Amino acid sequence: MCVCVCKPGYDSSLTDAQWAVVEPLLPRTHPGLGGRPPVHSRRLVIDTISYVLVSGCAWRLAPRDLAPWATAYRVFAAWTADGTWARVHDVLRDRVRVREGRDPQPSAAILDSQSVKTVEGGEHIGYDAGKRVRGRKRHVLVDTLGLILGVSVGSASVQDRPGARLLLAGIRARFPLLGLVWVDGGYVNSKDATLVRWAEENENIEIVAVPRNADVKGFQVLPRRWVVERTFGWLTRCRRLTRDYERKTAHA
Repeated sequence: MCVCVCKPGYDSSLTDAQWAVVEPLLPRTHPGLGGRPPVHSRRLVIDTISYVLVSGCAWRLAPRDLAPWATAYRVFAAWTADGTWARVHDVLRDRVRVREGRDPQPSAAILDSQSVKTVEGGEHIGYDAGKRVRGRKRHVLVDTLGLILGVSVGSASVQDRPGARLLLAGIRARFPLLGLVWVDGGYVNSKDATLVRWAEENENIEIVAVPRNADVKGFQVLPRRWVVERTFGWLTRCRRLTRDYERKTAHA
């Protein structure tokens, strides 16, 4: 008879194969512990963070058989501040690109924004009159596979062109081969082409608009732009991202 105590798994938990890939990319100890050994393993902490992300529950409602919510949140916030999440993400993205036969450095990208409601107070909250949403706006830059190259989160009242500048500023330092970015008509129009000129003069990037066909009613799949829309769909599979529950934009 089995007398071992097995930790129950959740659909959001990492598999052994996934953990084998992620583990070498993480810091060896939890933040703020100094030389003390951690009480809870890094894998259990990651599983707790993933559970909150996928399920959409509050931190305090994380299951008791995972790491304490306060520990998981402290690690989440510390690794956000020191850039750990960004470094892990960039390594995994580059590996996927290589596996797909692509150069790790993209030469083209797609840019779009998504306005989401917020549920409580916090920094940078505004009203998007076009989408009729009070909350925050995510400006997302993805490669042609839909993998994220950069994200900027701010008030929903910030229009697309200023938001795009914040995201694209200095982007060539990270991606030297990037020379073309597809956008929708909200970023480029006949009355305001400042984004196009700014991107060309400051980042040496060509901004190309993919217009919507005015003769077609309802949903339509647009060339190139459908890739970033699919990325938004991937993100909102995590229920905590269907709205913005965070008080800080860095955590959003």
